[in-house]
Amino acid sequence: MASISSPSLSTVLLPIYSSSSSSSRPQISFPSKLPTLKPSRISSSRILAAPEALESNVDSIEIEGEAASASASSLTAGADSVAPKQKIRIKLRSYWVPLIEDSCKQIMDAARTSNAKTMGPVPLPTKKRIYCVLKSPHVHKDARFHFEIRTHQRLIDILYPTAQTIDSLMQLDLPSGVDVEVKL
Repeated sequence: MASISSPSLSTVLLPIYSSSSSSSRPQISFPSKLPTLKPSRISSSRILAAPEALESNVDSIEIEGEAASASASSLTAGADSVAPKQKIRIKLRSYWVPLIEDSCKQIMDAARTSNAKTMGPVPLPTKKRIYCVLKSPHVHKDARFHFEIRTHQRLIDILYPTAQTIDSLMQLDLPSGVDVEVKL
């Protein structure tokens, strides 16, 4: 593949238009070989891309003067290992922050003892429900009390769960003030 030292955007990104008298729309055709851009600094030779982009034919990749060859099949195999086949998603809700934090710690410890990879706890946005109540039903119509209920939420993902992981999660004794929602 050819590399360009200082590419301009017009040479790399613009398609070639060809006019045709039979159709009202111009036909767009892209050149068969696009020049590759050589980044100024890349620290590692790891390739991160979407699986659709990796399906194209890749012969060799040039990184800081080194030539690293890789085939498309080995790159797609690496992309499949990123997304796990099984995942347990646990969503916790509570009105009290120390209670939900303690529950998250118990779940994380139970998952880690069974050698499952965990992600989280991720704090989700707190939902606030505000209630407006009249101070007096007959007089002082402008005086009101405002009450609010805050619902705190956390999200925990357990990747690659085993039977031991599920058993340890079932044996947990979580407090009654925490709502637990589990999705497989």
